[in-house]
Amino acid sequence: MGYYADQVVPRILNVACAMGEAGALRRRVCDGLEGRVLEIGFGSGLNVPYYPPAVTRVDAVEPSDVGWGLAQKRLRQTPVEVRRAGLDGQRLPFPDDSYDSALSTWTLCTIPDAGAALREVRRVLKPGGRLHFIEHGLAPEEKVRRWQYRADPLQQRLFAGCHLTRPIADLVAGAGFTIEDIDVFYEKGAPHMMGADSLGTAVA
Repeated sequence: MGYYADQVVPRILNVACAMGEAGALRRRVCDGLEGRVLEIGFGSGLNVPYYPPAVTRVDAVEPSDVGWGLAQKRLRQTPVEVRRAGLDGQRLPFPDDSYDSALSTWTLCTIPDAGAALREVRRVLKPGGRLHFIEHGLAPEEKVRRWQYRADPLQQRLFAGCHLTRPIADLVAGAGFTIEDIDVFYEKGAPHMMGADSLGTAVA
């Protein structure tokens, strides 16, 4: 499982997370990012092409060496300065009030303590700074939720700890953010139990 999680899963995600309407959703969630940006769960840099001109620098938190390696081609093609600046979203090595914006895309599902990671993001954001997020999680319909709870143990084994049943809005609000706007929907082309997305912004 160590080899599979470390070497195989990042390559699967590099392909799977670029399919379907993922590009359009990444463009939506990146809209409005500005200044110095913290991105948790940077992965293979799939958001890099969608950083708006107002972004001056991105500090990337990414534990996977394979994911960071896969990102290099995208990094060579962007004018934005991007540096790998941390490995664990639950323990960010940055001072309070360091960032203008933060970005999380399909990341909270795999962080062991998502609430701790969100509290850390809020700590390092400047007052009034915004978290931009798109995450899959607990579906709005009870019949879909039942399938999510059944499938969750297998999902975690196959995708290196990915959860299907995290309540995204509750986690964000519980970390002390004020949710500014949120759109909850099923991602086109994805099974409902895996594609119940929440896209929005929240203010620190």
